[in-house]
Amino acid sequence: MCRLFGFRSIINSQVHSSLVSADNTLHDLSQRHPDGWGVAYFLENTPHLIKSTDCAMEDQLFQKVSGVVSSQTVIAHIRKATQGSHSILNSHPFQYGKWVFAHNGNIKNFNEVKNDLLNLIDDDLKRYILGSTDSEVFFFILLSNIKELHSLDDPDIEPKLLKDAINKTIYDVINIIGQLNHNNKPVETENYLSFLLTSGSVMVGFNGGQDIFSCTYKKSCPEKETCP
Repeated sequence: MCRLFGFRSIINSQVHSSLVSADNTLHDLSQRHPDGWGVAYFLENTPHLIKSTDCAMEDQLFQKVSGVVSSQTVIAHIRKATQGSHSILNSHPFQYGKWVFAHNGNIKNFNEVKNDLLNLIDDDLKRYILGSTDSEVFFFILLSNIKELHSLDDPDIEPKLLKDAINKTIYDVINIIGQLNHNNKPVETENYLSFLLTSGSVMVGFNGGQDIFSCTYKKSCPEKETCP
């Protein structure tokens, strides 16, 4: 199972301490999740991705990128592979246009249900699946349901529409793969679908069996009195 980090702010901020030097960082956790890493960040409303198949702790590029990035929106991921080969195409986050997605989970018996899941994807989107993971297939199912309600070219989606698209995706996928497992000591062969999704202007997290923890430092921010 993988690990996720998401950051969203209305001012550009650096995330180096959260990724590298704070307690329980992705850098440290990568000892147990060594199968690649990725960082996505937005500059001028455009996502930029840097990914590797190396272990983050052993990769100087991870520390360099973490120290340079200053953005309003960041998603980072370290991978412990359950589906798909150890390759750059299977490293998270995944991107389509302005949409970025990272997944912590597994689809049980993925190869047996893959064709059924692919049938849920919009035909125009299906060809952009480049890797072999269950995560990327799930991402494109989610994009397909968003596309039915809102243009994928427009990142400013109403939260209700995004919630409706996520609910439909989870419902459709569960109908194929079975119920999600909510054991925080995961059995890696069972169903888990926790994820982060962002368009740069909105970010959502979904607890699909592995808890997603959130926190805010608004009270300790030096701009707290003037920041809206």
